[in-house]
Amino acid sequence: MNRKELPYFSIDGHFGGSQAWFLDPWMHIGGCGALTMCDLLLYQALVKGREDCLPFAGMRKTKRDYRRFGMIMKPYLRPRETGIKDLKTFMDGAKLYLEDSEIRGFSLEALDGHRPYEEAEEAVRDRIDHDMPLPMLMLKHGDRRFDFFEWHWFLIVGYEDAEPFRIRVATYGREHWLDFRSFWETGQIERGGLVLVYEE
Repeated sequence: MNRKELPYFSIDGHFGGSQAWFLDPWMHIGGCGALTMCDLLLYQALVKGREDCLPFAGMRKTKRDYRRFGMIMKPYLRPRETGIKDLKTFMDGAKLYLEDSEIRGFSLEALDGHRPYEEAEEAVRDRIDHDMPLPMLMLKHGDRRFDFFEWHWFLIVGYEDAEPFRIRVATYGREHWLDFRSFWETGQIERGGLVLVYEE
């Protein structure tokens, strides 16, 4: 059994950040897209040493500074009544933030949730093996076990090559291990997908 867990960062002792910490009502309820992008950049800065990915000088790994970063990201990946419910909207906002912040060396590609499971598993393996988390959007799912993840953005930060193949997910300041085939094959028309991040 092969397990690849990316080293991850902590915020005040939590596994990454959480939208539950936000006082802004829109970010508290629907900030998952913006915060997934924040988490991706914090991984680059705090784990891989890309200090240019920090939103401001002297950022500390505290809830207060995390909230400050989230509010900086908010205009680019704005919470809205229907959520950021497609990959293109997320990538457009993420690319604009990278451009405005003069963060270079990343490209983004979409893998739609209607693509075959085998493609998705291969993408997860490839990106994690290259030390790159994957933003994922889950829309609707027919399995009630996954209610917690419906209409939600989060990061994939590891995998376990077992039967079944499992992914390690970071969201709401916690880690979760999920059966990826069951998770990917939602049985629904409305699906999300993966954003594949490459270092150029």
